[in-house]
Amino acid sequence: MGGKRKKASNKKDSQLVLRINRHERDLFVELCEELDTSAAREIRKFIKHFIDQHGLQDREQ
Repeated sequence: MGGKRKKASNKKDSQLVLRINRHERDLFVELCEELDTSAAREIRKFIKHFIDQHGLQDREQ
């Protein structure tokens, strides 16, 4: 009764580790802060857009 339900599709249960140039990373993080967003949010947005653009949103493992 009245319990909160979370969307299963929005669960963040995985990580992506990558190596990038320190200067580019710092500039990216600084720009995200200036735009009142987070680096993680912008990268997730990019990934979702990339998947949508290439038509892989419904592909299963």
